[in-house]
Amino acid sequence: MAERQSSLSLGSRYLIGFNFISTLLWAGVLASTLFFVPQVGPKGLFAINGEYTKWTQTLAILEVIHVIVGLARSSLPTTALQVASRILLVWGVCDRYYAPQHSVAYTTMLVAWGITEVCRYPFYIVSLSGGESKLLQWLRYNTFFVLYPLGAGSEAFCIYRALPEAKIESVPYYWILVAILATYPPGLYNQYTHMIRQRRKSMRGKKKA
Repeated sequence: MAERQSSLSLGSRYLIGFNFISTLLWAGVLASTLFFVPQVGPKGLFAINGEYTKWTQTLAILEVIHVIVGLARSSLPTTALQVASRILLVWGVCDRYYAPQHSVAYTTMLVAWGITEVCRYPFYIVSLSGGESKLLQWLRYNTFFVLYPLGAGSEAFCIYRALPEAKIESVPYYWILVAILATYPPGLYNQYTHMIRQRRKSMRGKKKA
């Protein structure tokens, strides 16, 4: 193990550190959501962890930069689309309007995001370290079947709930949100099929091993 760690490049060490910090931050999002919702209900959750979630998600902008500079081998369009849609949700929808803040969809969105990320980031850490975890691999390539529709559906409903307020505030921004909302079905299809392809590659790799 020591030899493996000493052979890691500086870029790999940086990515391991980034993924470790991201794991902790998203574990905080998930834990606070599950802990506080039974106490304050969905309507009170945003006041407790909305700011924390907003900045945790904002950190993911670095993932796009990692792909651009060649640190990560992920698809740039897929990564950029996923990060941009979430940035819109935390900054341009939930942080801006009352209705989505107090919607049940905000809670289900955080649950879907949180579970996804506390599976994804540790999986990356193990992979970057040259190791393998069958549990993390299974979680990474199977939980999305439920979590992606739950997350995307919750995001879309949050945008929908924001539309009346957005129309009062700014008609152009209202139509921007309407246009973005219309992209959710094809966007979900794109992300879903991308993960299915990734899952097939992973399964083929396991069979060869």
